[in-house]
Amino acid sequence: MTRGPRRVIPAIIVAILLCAAAVSVAVSLIQLLTGRREWVSYDSIATRLHDTTWGSGWVLAAGVAVTVLGLILLTVAALPGKPVVLALEAGDGIDAGIARGSLRYALAEAAHRVDSLDRPRVTLRNKKIHVKGRTRNAVEQTTQDVGVALAERLDRIKPATVPRLRTSLRTIDQEGAR
Repeated sequence: MTRGPRRVIPAIIVAILLCAAAVSVAVSLIQLLTGRREWVSYDSIATRLHDTTWGSGWVLAAGVAVTVLGLILLTVAALPGKPVVLALEAGDGIDAGIARGSLRYALAEAAHRVDSLDRPRVTLRNKKIHVKGRTRNAVEQTTQDVGVALAERLDRIKPATVPRLRTSLRTIDQEGAR
């Protein structure tokens, strides 16, 4: 059920480049048909391309640039990104999932319920939950309280793979002393 992200950025880059090329060709053709001075002259481009050899420097530079751009776009499209939907435990033969943002919000809400924790920030990383915040009590006790609160919430949500918990807590006295 885990659904990966859409690769919108490579598609947008390719679409913009193709749109720019199409617009320049259309403008040139309209100017040619109406008899106006061409923005991009077909004759000058044809003459320049006819006079250019495959061994010239700008042909090599353009080829390298297009190749590098293509490899970058392929790499971005092929590498996995953060999943958009995380799988939940299968029950009754039904596949279900939860959005990353919804899971983060549910865990942040559970962290906010810990009395000794002040301004908690919850982030989801690869397979980790990272909680940052300030505490009025001992860091160890608050870390245990946060662990219990998040474990209870994860037991209710039941993700297919339970992320590990990592906390970075500071006492309010240390925070004010800085």
